[in-house]
Amino acid sequence: MPENEQKPSWRGRTRYRKPVGAEGDFEPGSNGHVLANLKGITDPRVMDEAEYRALIAVQQRYYEMLTPETRITAKLICQMHRNWLGELYAWAGQYRTVELQKDNFAWPPAWRVSDNLAIFEREMLGRFTPCRPGPLAQVADAMAHIHAELLLIHPFRDGNGRLARWLADIMAVQAGYPVPDYGLTGRGSVVQRRRYIAAVSQDYAQIYEPLAVFFVEAVERGGR
Repeated sequence: MPENEQKPSWRGRTRYRKPVGAEGDFEPGSNGHVLANLKGITDPRVMDEAEYRALIAVQQRYYEMLTPETRITAKLICQMHRNWLGELYAWAGQYRTVELQKDNFAWPPAWRVSDNLAIFEREMLGRFTPCRPGPLAQVADAMAHIHAELLLIHPFRDGNGRLARWLADIMAVQAGYPVPDYGLTGRGSVVQRRRYIAAVSQDYAQIYEPLAVFFVEAVERGGR
């Protein structure tokens, strides 16, 4: 982001609140490895497969439904999350009420999610979507901004990374490019995942170039 631009106001963090409802629970019998779900699934591998199959199915529907003129909104993001995970989790499509932390990094508090998404819609989604055709580097930069800032807000209990990559897919297609191949599975995926995580971490400091480069390469792989 240029130095003269005001940084999005969702980057501040204040007090936390306790989780409420099923979001804070794990499925009985899963040893704390599977979130409470509507199917009673206790095996993480079974849940991973169920989430994957649901995502593939819903993505195809959205590619047929969305157009180059579709503007991404907070409402649409919630709808996408609900359509993807609604048969698995009661909280699908609803903003999280739990506080999330990984290692020493804590995402902004749950009570701020609604306001943060409203700001994100106004300052980022309104600026970068619909994603217009242009040079790949320019499109990848727009993808990086949306991807990183949505991940920083982390609006949902789970699925934020996959949803953010799905939005990046939509933006690439809107701009006339192929669906990106992120290289996060299969041969070489360990290295690619490290690059991706490192790039996202720099984006949190508003350094978008590494993730934009990652997206350029992903789009180029997707077109091969």
